[in-house]
Amino acid sequence: MSVHSTAIVHPAARLGKGVVVGPYSLVGEHVEIGDHTVIGPHVVVSGHTRIGRENRIFQFCSIGEQPQDKKYAGEPTRLEIGDRNTIREFCTFNCGTAQDAGVTRLGNDNWIMAYVHLAHDCQVGNQTIFANNAQLAGHVKVGDWAILGGFTVVHQFVRIGAHSITAMGTILFQDLPPFIMAAGNPAEPRSINAEGLKRRGFTADAVAAVRRAYKTVYKSGMKLDEARADIEAESAGVPELALLAGFLAVPGRGIIR
Repeated sequence: MSVHSTAIVHPAARLGKGVVVGPYSLVGEHVEIGDHTVIGPHVVVSGHTRIGRENRIFQFCSIGEQPQDKKYAGEPTRLEIGDRNTIREFCTFNCGTAQDAGVTRLGNDNWIMAYVHLAHDCQVGNQTIFANNAQLAGHVKVGDWAILGGFTVVHQFVRIGAHSITAMGTILFQDLPPFIMAAGNPAEPRSINAEGLKRRGFTADAVAAVRRAYKTVYKSGMKLDEARADIEAESAGVPELALLAGFLAVPGRGIIR
């Protein structure tokens, strides 16, 4: 363990082996940091925050601070960060609120670029990429392998499906289904994330099935319930379609259309 002489680490904080805390950083009383995580200079890690193994948090980040929610009354809500995440400069991750699950979560192996904001109660999966200035309002859920382009802004309670992607400057007021490429203000569906699926090893048959499902939802003229039922009927033995049908079955803010 290496803590710089100018850093301030509360005696009750729990730091694993090989943890590095850089110059002028602050680590609070209720913080737990897993093995071999590197905290850069001028980072504040506060609140009831648990950080896993082998993360790297760059300078000037604020991790685990109180939620920006006027209803927050000092409850001991939490922030949980998994393993092997890269979190670049000036990111702000807030703890959860008592009105939701009470915890904000970031999973494993995520690549988070500069100035990203994760508001209270957000739930982010694994292997995501958030480009510079992606901003999540409260209670947003992001599936595995999603990619948010720079300056993407997400309204509270929106769901973002696995393997989806947004262009730079996209504004999401409604849910983005799995596998979909979106762009614009407000966001509109453009196509499927075909290149991303190929890079991740999806078979040609799976990509074709997702493309047909996209046409069912966006090109057929069906009502959403009809499109979902049609996709569900075709999903036997095609896990990608089952994932999409399951997403569409959950009521929320409605999907982008």
